[in-house]
Formats: sequence, structure tokens, C-alpha cells
Amino acid sequence: MSDDLAHKRPWLLLSLFFGIGYMLPIVQSLPGAYLVAWKMAAAAFLVPYVLRRHNAGDFVTLGCFLALCSIGDGLIEFSMEAGGAAFGLAHIVAIWLFSRHRRLNTSVSQKALALTIFIATPIIAYGLAGKLPAVYALLLSTMAAMAWSSNFPRYRVGIGAVLFVISDLLIFARQAGHFSDLPVADYIIWYGYYTALLLIAIGVTQTMMKRDYAPPPSGVSGSSA
Repeated sequence: MSDDLAHKRPWLLLSLFFGIGYMLPIVQSLPGAYLVAWKMAAAAFLVPYVLRRHNAGDFVTLGCFLALCSIGDGLIEFSMEAGGAAFGLAHIVAIWLFSRHRRLNTSVSQKALALTIFIATPIIAYGLAGKLPAVYALLLSTMAAMAWSSNFPRYRVGIGAVLFVISDLLIFARQAGHFSDLPVADYIIWYGYYTALLLIAIGVTQTMMKRDYAPPPSGVSGSSA
């Protein structure tokens, strides 16, 4: 535990390097193919971080989610539809993951928030961008609601999923002509999205590692905050 970050988690460090650095002017000035590769690397390096000690079960499921997000980051630069399809598949994989880790005890307020995320997200997306984005947003909202209702830590995984929703809704808003003249919107969209992936990857990985090495008593995992 005393080892530094570069020694313990080099893949996470590489992901942070590419994720934080992506919006820097010097990086944004790279030729197109290099910039796309840089963008994809931010999510791609989270895959070996997740699989560094475990390469089976739900660790692989999480790795597939992150890999599809990386592919989506690349495809979306050439086709919004192709990128959206990759992210849609990523959300389906995440829904499967979170459905396998349901929270045993969920309060009324927590259920209400999950339901609000599930219903409001596609409605807002439809109002901003039309039918096809709303279909995608339904997968996104299901993923976020399932993440919030899962037994993974809400202050990492749950908030990460909500940030994913916010980032994508901002993309739809920008396509509709809102915030198009505000350069800061690009920063909010990217760093919101990357932070979402980071929180989900770290939160799910660390939680499953703890449960693997020290399984909690029956019923305890369902009430974690």
C-alpha cells in the first residue's frame, strides 16, 4: 500500500494523463488521427486497470463497458450515429453489470431519484434532439438509474453515472444550438464524461476487489452507501 501511484496503478496514471490532458491547447492542436487516438486512450487505459488482477466475471464486464466507451470516443469523431451505437452497447453492458449487483435496501427517496433519472433523461433528450437521441438516452437513463440503485458506492459509481447523463445531455443541448458559443461547454462535457468513467471504473473495481478478498456478511453489501 505504500507504493506510489505510478508503481501500483500505472494504467490508471496513464488514463489520467490522457484524460486530463485531452483538452489542453497543445493536445487539441495535434493532427486529427493523433487527437482521436489520444481521446480514445483516456478510456482505453482504464481497461487494463480494471483487469490488472482479475480477468474474469464482472471485472471483464466492466472492462467491456470501458472498451466500448473508448471505441465510441473514436467513432463519434467520424459519425455521431456510429459513436452513439457504441455507447448504446456500452450502456447495455453496464445495465447487465449493475443488475447483478442490486441494492437490497433502497429508501423511498433513493427510488424516487432513480425513477426521475430514468424518466426525465429521455424526455429532455427528445425535447433537445429528437427521437433517435431519445432512444439512446433511454439506455443511458436505464444505466444511470441501475447504477444509482446498485450496491456500489453512490458517491463514486452513482455520481459517476449521473455525470455521464449530464455530459450527454449537454451534447444534445449543444447540437440544438444551446451553448454553441461557449467554449467552456466543451470542457464541461469532456471532463464530466471522463470523471464519470473514472468514478465508475474505480468505484466498481475497488468494491468488487474488497468483496472478493473479504466477503461481507449476508445482507451487509446491500446497504452500503
